[in-house]
Amino acid sequence: MPSERLSVVVTRRLPDAVETRLSELFDVRLRDEDTPMSRAELVAAVADCDVLVPTVSDTIDAGLIGAAGPRLKLIANYGAGVDNVDVETARQRGILVSNTPGAATDDTADVTLALMLAVTRRLPEGFQEMQNGSWAGWAPTANLGGRLGGRRLGILGMGRIGTAVARRARAFGMQIHYHNRRRLRPELEEPLEATYWESLDQMVARMDIVSVNCPYTPSTFHLLNARRLRLMKPSAVLVNTSRGEVVDESALARMLRAGELAGAGLDVYEKHAEPNSQLRQLPNVVLLPQMGSATVEGRLEMGEKVIINIKTHADGHRPPDLVVPAML
Repeated sequence: MPSERLSVVVTRRLPDAVETRLSELFDVRLRDEDTPMSRAELVAAVADCDVLVPTVSDTIDAGLIGAAGPRLKLIANYGAGVDNVDVETARQRGILVSNTPGAATDDTADVTLALMLAVTRRLPEGFQEMQNGSWAGWAPTANLGGRLGGRRLGILGMGRIGTAVARRARAFGMQIHYHNRRRLRPELEEPLEATYWESLDQMVARMDIVSVNCPYTPSTFHLLNARRLRLMKPSAVLVNTSRGEVVDESALARMLRAGELAGAGLDVYEKHAEPNSQLRQLPNVVLLPQMGSATVEGRLEMGEKVIINIKTHADGHRPPDLVVPAML
C-alpha cells in the first residue's frame, strides 16, 4: 500500500461523526448536498479515487465500474444490501466490494412490527381523526382492529432481520412460520417454536400476516407475484421492509383496492421513491419513506463498519465485510 492517505469519495451526506472520522483517517471528498450524485458526478468520482463509498441510492453498474480509473480498489457500500452494485463486474476488474451487515437488523425488525401494529390496529386512521378534529369520543364499535396475538406470521427470508422479527413477534404471542432457502438449525428454530415451510405457496396460503425479509436478487424478483398474492387469504396482511422488487406492487395495489387482501404495510417500493399511486389512496395501507434503518445508532454503526472496512483494506488486509458473488 502507498504511504499517502487513501483518496475516498463519499456519494451522500453521512452523520457528522462519521464524516469527521473519515476526514481524520483519509483524504476524503464529502458531499455538500444531501442528494444523490448524478451519473456524471459518479463517473468523475470513480475515475480518480482509491475508495468509493456509495449508498443504496447510487447505481454502481457495469458501465460505471468500467469507467473506473486504475486506482479504484474498493467500493465500501454504506448499507447492508448490495443489489445497487454489480459485484461480479467489480470482481472481474479487481475491485473489492464491502457492505455493512447487521447494523440495521434490530431497527428494521422494529419497523416491521410497527407496520404490523399500524395496519392491524388501524393506527393511521386514528391518528388522522385526532389531527382533523373529527373524533367524537370513545364508542364500543369505533376503530376496531385486531390483535397480533395468536395470528400466524409467515416470514419470507429467515436471515438476521427475519430472525429478529420472529423474536419480537413471538413476544406478541404470534405463531412463527418461515420459508427460507435452507431450514434453520434446530437450536435456532426451537426457541422460536418456528415452523419451516419448504413450499412458499403453501405457506402464504395459510398465513394471517406475511413479512418480506429476504434480499433482492434475480431469483427473488417478484417472488410474491400476482399468482402468489392471490393465494393469500382475503383477511391477510402483507408487510415489506426488505426490497420493493420482491413484490409485484401493481398486483398488490389491485388486490388491496378490490378487497382481496386486508391490508399492507410498506417501507420499500419497486421504483424506490415512487410508490404505486393507488397505494397512497387506500385506507388499509400504511406507507413509510424507507425508515427501516433510520436510527441515529444504526446509521452511526453503518459508518463505523464502512471505516473499518476501508482501514483494514488500507492496511493491506481483507475487509471484514467483504462481499463476494457467491454470497448473493
